Amino acid sequence: MSHASDPRFAVLHALRLKGFADVDAISEQTGLYPSQVHNFLEHLQVAEHVFHREGGVTGWALTPSGRRRHAELIGAELDGSASREAVDSVYQRFLPLNQELLAVCSEWQVRPSGAAEGEDQDPVLNDHKDFAYDAGIVRRLHNVDNEVQPLCRELARTLGRFATYGPRLTRALDRVDKGDHDWFTKPMIDSYHTVWFELHEDLLTTLGLERSRAGR
Repeated sequence: MSHASDPRFAVLHALRLKGFADVDAISEQTGLYPSQVHNFLEHLQVAEHVFHREGGVTGWALTPSGRRRHAELIGAELDGSASREAVDSVYQRFLPLNQELLAVCSEWQVRPSGAAEGEDQDPVLNDHKDFAYDAGIVRRLHNVDNEVQPLCRELARTLGRFATYGPRLTRALDRVDKGDHDWFTKPMIDSYHTVWFELHEDLLTTLGLERSRAGR
């Protein structure tokens, strides 16, 4: 049976991963109802672990004490659930997939110039007018997804808070299949790359690793 995170910690954790988010984004990340998220945020605000920013872009973020509290809780959860070894095992298998995903995203955004054979093949921005080229990249994305979905399920069986990643990746991939290019790599929405980046950050944060040193 997977370990169920305390919902207050889940909200803190979502903000740790996203940096800044509104209630709906936190709800999507945690699987909690928006009304639940709002109530937990109010309690966390009283404890001075989160703050709300108004203005052109409104949302929530961690305070310095919230970041410290999150660090305490995530370590306690990992040790208390005896899941460190299981999460690390998945992370080691995730690393080569991460390299492939980064390559696929790069080739989606830029492509060879199409110069004649023997000439320099400087990359150019992909205008998505070559449907055969794009279809090949999407097939590679499907191959990556086929490899990562079992890892997502394995993580979810260990720590329940990982359960949202597989469905979110599937939803983004479905949108790509329907021709919505934004859902491949666009930031600020739950694109495939956005969700993947959060999954990677979640693994690093859970294991206490720094992104700059990860995989060395």
